[in-house]
Amino acid sequence: MTLSGQLQDAGVQLELLTGPLTGIYDPNGMGAMFFAVLAVAAQLDRNYIREKTLEGQQAAAAKGNHGGRPKVIDDDMLTFAVALKNKGVPVPDIAKKLTIKTGKNAGRHPSVASLYRALAEAEDDTMADDAQVIGPRRPVRARITEPGSGTDVELMERLTAQVLGGDTVLDDLARQAQDRSDDVVAQLLAQARDRDA
Repeated sequence: MTLSGQLQDAGVQLELLTGPLTGIYDPNGMGAMFFAVLAVAAQLDRNYIREKTLEGQQAAAAKGNHGGRPKVIDDDMLTFAVALKNKGVPVPDIAKKLTIKTGKNAGRHPSVASLYRALAEAEDDTMADDAQVIGPRRPVRARITEPGSGTDVELMERLTAQVLGGDTVLDDLARQAQDRSDDVVAQLLAQARDRDA
């Protein structure tokens, strides 16, 4: 209807070439009514086609057919590819070991790009499955003991001697480190105390 209004405003005339109503219709007067009736009929026809298409897609989906191109890498191939990748086999070598089973490329090897895409989707799926488990994650312990890193042995000894000045403060901090294992400074002080002992 919007399109018919725009065409009428632009002065476009409707000409029917065949059928019982052949002729040219002016967008003003009786032609405007005829133009609107045809526009409504076209819109109804379009809505009917859309409804039937959606019904057909739903019926096909109920049968397991979702349309689109068939997958080049099926679930068995993907499982094999993931196992090989976990063993450290390069992806181009994995692609050469796989063979497409169906479609116009049956008997060929999948492309490296298709394999990378399938592996990424599989990884995303496993990440989504893992994300459903709710709970605290264990922190990764980092050992930084290079000279100049801020946690080398000499620096810790100097800080302990200058700031703490006594064993009682160091013992209190070590006890706190045992109670709160997520405090990095307390852990470092506990390590220094253990070294001194």
